[in-house]
This record gives sequence, structure tokens and C-alpha cells, in this order.
Amino acid sequence: MLRSEARQTLSLAFPIILGEMAQMSLRLIDTAMVGAVSYKQLAAVALVTSIINIPFVFGIGITLAVSQTVSMAHGQKQPQKVSHYLYNGFWLCVVFALMLSLGIEASKHIVFHLDQDPEVARLALPYLRLMGWSLLPMVLFMALKQFTDGLEYTRTGMLLSLASLPLNAFLNWLLVFGHWGFPRLEIAGAGWGTLLTRTVIFLVLLLIVLKHPIFSSYVRDGKTAWRIRKQTLGALLHIGIPSSLQISMEAGAFALSGILVGTFGAVSLAAHQIALSLASMTFMVSLGLSQAGSIRTSNAFGRKDRTKISAIGKSTVLTALIYGGLCALLFIVLRRKIPLIFNDDPAVITAAAWLLLFAAVFQVSDSTQAVSAGLLRGIKDMKIPTLLIGISYWILGIPVGCLLAFHYKMGAAGIWTGLIVGLSFASISLTMRFRKISMKNDISLKTR
Repeated sequence: MLRSEARQTLSLAFPIILGEMAQMSLRLIDTAMVGAVSYKQLAAVALVTSIINIPFVFGIGITLAVSQTVSMAHGQKQPQKVSHYLYNGFWLCVVFALMLSLGIEASKHIVFHLDQDPEVARLALPYLRLMGWSLLPMVLFMALKQFTDGLEYTRTGMLLSLASLPLNAFLNWLLVFGHWGFPRLEIAGAGWGTLLTRTVIFLVLLLIVLKHPIFSSYVRDGKTAWRIRKQTLGALLHIGIPSSLQISMEAGAFALSGILVGTFGAVSLAAHQIALSLASMTFMVSLGLSQAGSIRTSNAFGRKDRTKISAIGKSTVLTALIYGGLCALLFIVLRRKIPLIFNDDPAVITAAAWLLLFAAVFQVSDSTQAVSAGLLRGIKDMKIPTLLIGISYWILGIPVGCLLAFHYKMGAAGIWTGLIVGLSFASISLTMRFRKISMKNDISLKTR
């Protein structure tokens, strides 16, 4: 039974994983193409990416509420309820996306107050503004993607995400370098390329949702179901806000780890970036498993099927354990080979190989904590997991890392040891909580 459940979760997760990797690749396209212009423009892209990462992941966290509520209503076989959650979730995401974009526009001059190279800050300003406005179509695209994912049609969002890569590369080629008579906008051209790409895939997905026979039945139900209700918005926020906080706390902890490691010199920072980039790539698979497990668990939660919830949970955690173990083995065996893809400096390679051993240690805990958080989200348990994640990173992980790095002079290794401690606590506490709740006789009991 567990093997069958694992296969179903993997089948659902695969398109989500490809879609997540495609979204990560959009940033790589900007980085690669702008980097060909000048290293200062590349530095400006890195600066903007650091600034915009937290509002970006916060916006994505809000959209997760759509897939959870839609999946639950779908499990209850209530198409009007699905349509109702789609309508309320979409407009809730519109409000949050506007707040994020307007907030970035209002605080755009922060680039001049971060002790950066003046020319880098000047180059970053227009790119930051364009990337801020691109959050609006991106969040709305993700809201609709979460709707289709919640109905378990995960290939729709995947195909559009993959299609965005050549589109973004082509627009960047036109606007960054000024081909075919277009103005040479350089870094600003990359911003326009991303904004236009995200707008196009949002509009295409909107058209698919409105017109495709699979989804149009939910649009037809809109005549009676499309009403804004405070109770529904409250239910969406109950999932969306903690989801955003969970993702933001983790992203913030890893972002701060880079700043802390940077105090030990350029070699340590370069090695940290290599190891973290590799860990981030392996995490995309864990994130896909988490979202797929969350959708399937939410569907079973809607049917109040405790046995199914337990089976999905056990099989998904087991899959995460196996996957994390394979990644750990890969990092250990190839720790001196993989960094050569990024850099050939002997000092950087040696330092990166050392940090990859630490990354190997937390592969299992990173994968299982992501999956367990998703499973708990699927059964609408949000408050306690958010608290546990906050403790993991900000009470344990970062403080322990700082103590080891600065007081005990462990340097970058100390910061990474702190990450291991935080991720281990998150993995154990979240997995145990899901196990405890899933064993309740009445899984529909409201959790706290």
C-alpha cells in the first residue's frame, strides 16, 4: 500500500518539481545574460535578488492556501465550493500582490542605504522596480497554478513554467543586448523581460482556466459561487499567512547565513554560495514532494479518510528519507568534483568540498522537514508548525551557528553546523507532530 501511495505522490510531484526548477531558472537566465554585460551589473542583479527574495516567497506562501482549500473541496466532491475558493483565493492574492509590489516601489531607494558600491546601487534601482512590479503577475500566475494543482492537474502549470524559459531568454536577448532594432537596455532589459514573461504566462493560464473544458465547469458555477465572504477569506488566511511565515523564516535564515559567512572573507562566501546553490537544487525535489503530499493529504482530509492520510504521510516521509539519503551520498562522493562546475580556484574548491560534507548531513532532515510541513498544511495544522519552524531557525539554528562560528572560531563550518541543528529539530518535531495528529481517531478534529 505504501509503495502505491508513494508512486501516486511522485506522479503528482514530478510536474511540480519541473515547474519549481523552471521558476528558479528564470533568475539564472537574468544572471547569465546580464553577467555578460559587466560584473557590476551582475552584482546589481545579486543585490536585487537578495532584497526581493523575502517578499517573493511570502507571496508564494499566500498562494498555497488556494491549492489546500481547492483540494479539500475537491475531495468533498463539492465543485461549487471549489469555485468559491478559487474566486476568493484569487482576489486575496491580488490584494497581497499589489501590497508587495507597491511596498517595493515605495521602498526602492533602500538600494542606496545598504553600504553597496554606488554604481551597483544605481544600476540596481530600475531592475528592482521592474522586478517588484513583476511580482504582481507572478503571484497571480501562482494562484491559478495552485488551483490547477489542487485539482491534481499539475502538468498545466509545469508546461507554462517550462515555456517561460525560452520566452524569457528571447526577450532578454532583444532587450538586454538591443537586437533587431530594440534599444540596448542592459540590466533594465532583463527586468522588462521578466515582467513581460510573467505577464504572458499569467494571461495564458487565465485563459486556460476560463476556457478549457476541464476547468470551465468551475467558472460556470461562478454565477452562484463567486461571492466574497469574510469567513472564506479567514479560512484562506489561516493557511496562507502561516505558510508565508514558514517559508519566509527558512529563506531568511539561509539569507542571513550568507551575510554571516561573508564576514569570513571572499573564499568562504564563494564556497558557501556553491554549497548552498547545490543544496537549493536538491531541495526543489523535496519541495515538490511536499506540495504533492500536501495536496493529496488535503484531498483525503476533505473526505475525512484517516487511513488514507496516514498512508500518504508515511509513504511521503519514507520517500523523502530515501531521497535525502541519496543526495547525502552524492554530496559526499562528489564533493571535490561538483564545485568545479562553478569555480576552479583551489582554495574555493577545498572550502566548498568541506561545506558539502555539512550539506550532506542535513539532506535527510531538510527533505523530511519540508515534507512534514506540507503534510501538516494538508490537514490544516498551521499554528504550532509555524512556531516549531520559528524555533528551529531563529532560536536554535542561527544562534547556535553564530556561537560556534564566532565564539568557538569555527568560521563558516560553525554557521553550517547551526543549520544542521535547526533543520534536525524541524524534521523531528514536525514529523512527530504529523504522526501524532494522523493517529487520532477523529482526524477532522480542529488542531491547534
